[in-house]
Amino acid sequence: MAAPGTVWLQLLLVVLFAPTCLSEADTRGFSGTETKDGVWVNSQAQEVLSSRLTTVFLPIVYIIVFAVGLPTNALAIWVFLFRTKEKHPSSIYMANLALADLLFVIWIPLKIAYHFNGNNWIYGEGLCKVLVAFFYGNMYCSIAFITCISVQRYWAVVSPLSRKHRSNRVAICISISVWVVVWLITIPLYLYDQQVRVANLKIFTCHDITRPGQKETAAGYFLTMGILGFVVPTIVCVVSYVLMLKTLRNSMGDAAIAKKRRKAVVLIITVLVMFLVCFTPSNIMLLVHYILLLREATNNLYGFYITTLCLASLNSCFDPFIYYFISEDFREHVKNTFLCRSERTVERMRVSFSALKNSRKSNTYTSDSRNTQSSDC
Repeated sequence: MAAPGTVWLQLLLVVLFAPTCLSEADTRGFSGTETKDGVWVNSQAQEVLSSRLTTVFLPIVYIIVFAVGLPTNALAIWVFLFRTKEKHPSSIYMANLALADLLFVIWIPLKIAYHFNGNNWIYGEGLCKVLVAFFYGNMYCSIAFITCISVQRYWAVVSPLSRKHRSNRVAICISISVWVVVWLITIPLYLYDQQVRVANLKIFTCHDITRPGQKETAAGYFLTMGILGFVVPTIVCVVSYVLMLKTLRNSMGDAAIAKKRRKAVVLIITVLVMFLVCFTPSNIMLLVHYILLLREATNNLYGFYITTLCLASLNSCFDPFIYYFISEDFREHVKNTFLCRSERTVERMRVSFSALKNSRKSNTYTSDSRNTQSSDC
């Protein structure tokens, strides 16, 4: 018998999302009966696996993610590693976020081929498990590093005079810890079957069908990941940004910095909205799907869940543009990279510009002095 709190949570989630999902004919659950020939799925599941949603729409979205995310994240890593001399906590977290996004998108061609092939996985059980582990591992890595960036930016606003080198060491240690923890918690994905044969469709699915005997394992794992990997970081992000906005608003009395603060507020809101839009639907639907799967519901909304999961991958395309708007140095490095300017050339231009600027200041001062002397006479 489920606890009263659990029942109310389930009912709340279903009430919030079921009306939208039930209106779609292709959002029926992926359930079936296991036999020696594989898993026999119901007619609704067959419809989803053969629908244009999964065989056309999803691979097209993944093609966009791959085409945009691969070069932009590779460029971001290049800039952070080889063009940025002064490392600070934000750039360390951004470099790790770019790496997580890059590791995510390099596996997408396999998903594209899988969906275009009628959701028939032909690459073996081992590669399917690796794909699933990288897919979810890097998604939760991205969420973790966005959370780190949010907290770090909050501390930078409330305590701008903190020691940079000590913070850098802390950022490096936290980044290493995030990678280790996330990859450790993906180990259970290797311990149960991800490739399942659908007997009545005569195809092998990768992660799209859960064996009836393994659904408790899968549901327990993903419900835990959904709460610890998304709900907790989301709360931290929202609290950090709210406190940051409060701090910036309190300092807008000074007209000299008000304009700069307003830009920071707009950027903060943009990042927060992007985070919530990209990750909230997929992770909420993950929780809903596995709750319904455990309760053996006829409709466990898996079709809607994989659609929101696909749309969440667009975050890998958005992140590099966020770096571009957050960091003026990043913008300069990107521009110099596209113009094929070496670091030596950039430094020489900077020195020349500084010398010219100082020269103009000196001339202005001399001219003003002469004018003053003339007027006094």
